Amino acid sequence: MTLTDPAGAVVRAVRDALDGGAVYAPQPRLSDAAVPAGTALVLRTSGSTGNPREVALSAAALRASAEATHDRLGGPGRWLLVLPPTHVAGVQVVNRTVVAGTDVRVGDLAPFTPGAFAALARDFLDSPGADGSGRAYVSIVPTQLHRLVAAADGGDGTDGGDGDDGAGLAALARFDAVLVGGAATPAPLLARARAAGVRAVTTYGMSETSGGCVYDGVPLAGVRVRLADAAGPGAATGVVELSGPVLAEGYVGDPDATAAAFRTDPDGTRWFRTSDLGRLDDGRLTILGRADDVILTGGVNVAPAAVEDAIAGHLAVRGTPGEACVVGVPDDEWGQAVVAVLALPGHAPAVGAPEHRTPGDGTPGDTAPGVPLPLADADGELLAGLRTAVGGRLGAPAAPRRVYVTPALPTRGPGKVDRRAVRDAVVRAERNQGREPVRP
Repeated sequence: MTLTDPAGAVVRAVRDALDGGAVYAPQPRLSDAAVPAGTALVLRTSGSTGNPREVALSAAALRASAEATHDRLGGPGRWLLVLPPTHVAGVQVVNRTVVAGTDVRVGDLAPFTPGAFAALARDFLDSPGADGSGRAYVSIVPTQLHRLVAAADGGDGTDGGDGDDGAGLAALARFDAVLVGGAATPAPLLARARAAGVRAVTTYGMSETSGGCVYDGVPLAGVRVRLADAAGPGAATGVVELSGPVLAEGYVGDPDATAAAFRTDPDGTRWFRTSDLGRLDDGRLTILGRADDVILTGGVNVAPAAVEDAIAGHLAVRGTPGEACVVGVPDDEWGQAVVAVLALPGHAPAVGAPEHRTPGDGTPGDTAPGVPLPLADADGELLAGLRTAVGGRLGAPAAPRRVYVTPALPTRGPGKVDRRAVRDAVVRAERNQGREPVRP
């Protein structure tokens, strides 16, 4: 196994933990609470629904996850790690190599730029693995994929113009599989990457499920999916619950949260209740967004993820690279108004909007608080086009009543947009400006 420090230290710590040694926590522990028996790793959640919790993962769960992943991808292989080895997605790259006995190469890409990735990936792919494995894998988040695609399409990929010329995307296409997770991947972005030959596999999961456990909508071997609180018998939409050998032991030092999230059926099957809404179509899972993010506007439920997907499609038609975050803000008439914030690389609105989180150096991890999040009104043509595109696809209630633009969206954890920070920034901006939402 290729070991490089500090990567070598992480590999050794994970290997020791899986073999029954000291419990490994890649981030400083939040408390000194005892971990459940059999715990190998303690990982923090991203804190997207409140304060971060510590998740206890057993060696058995981690091994099951690694083996199921390699089984789905076509066999063990060596991995390139370009994610922080502190969150579940990064740690799992290391875990898979430890379980399979294959190589791992860690690249210090902070910030992540297409040119730097191209050089790292070429060196990794052109160097035969010491283990003799002929397959090569990498795990990335949608933001990184977006930068690679943008650079290939003539933009600078927000990388300062490092002369990529599509080399990063071309290198990505050489991997036997590219796991894309941590957040929803816009359909146009995914289609563009696959058209370039990238063997992209979308993943869904969280720390409580040892990372991704549903690939391209299909559960990994041993994993089961069901929908709770569905609207009536046979309904295809509900809150996603997951079961299988990949489940965590629970939350360290928080038995109440553990009991609320992890439940056991009378037949002994243990389930983890997520906070996500999903739809099942012939056994294939589609995530519609977090249940607590659903916007109730004028008596109609609107899923932000569906609106974001429609916006991504419209931007793709326009040839405009960017991503969107859709939130609901208080409105006297509608209860909540649907508002979209677009991250358009290179756009620099006037500062003066509320202070909140913004991405710092381009690392796909937590961003620093207290940095101004500049917001500016989208131009009338963009607003009208988005309202028409979203309304035509999802109905008039889903059409954004206001659209803001900003250079980049705030993040919490690798690849996850900090939706709460975006919502707070919009609420404060609209309060300061004393503006009314656009009426239909």
